[in-house]
Amino acid sequence: MNTRPRLTRSIPFWLLLAGSLASGAAGGVVLMDKLAKMETALTAGTATGVDVYVGQIWAVLGAILVGVGAIGLLLAFTLGALRAFTVAPRAQRAADDGRVDDEPATAQNAAATEDAPASAAQDASDTTPQPVLDGAGR
Repeated sequence: MNTRPRLTRSIPFWLLLAGSLASGAAGGVVLMDKLAKMETALTAGTATGVDVYVGQIWAVLGAILVGVGAIGLLLAFTLGALRAFTVAPRAQRAADDGRVDDEPATAQNAAATEDAPASAAQDASDTTPQPVLDGAGR
């Protein structure tokens, strides 16, 4: 039985997803705001050194935040895809094992051997390896 929680119930997964979205949104707002202010100041001819040089640094910070958000979203989607491949749905596991997920395999095997005919149990004992005797018969 799988003891790990589902990905939809994983708090770190949701923190990664929410943090990535927040980082991307905040970076987009900073980037667009600073670029718009720089553009209006430069086209109007009223730009100062602070507007241009400090605005560039803020725009770079916004772009970094957008990139971090995109990487976080890609990681979250990758985790979701990997989790989908590693854990089979309950119905598929039950069909593959031929048993209910909560029923231990030993109980199923015990039930199968009780229902088996006596000849099947005897055939199983015939397949046990026998010691090999050398030619002298010792």
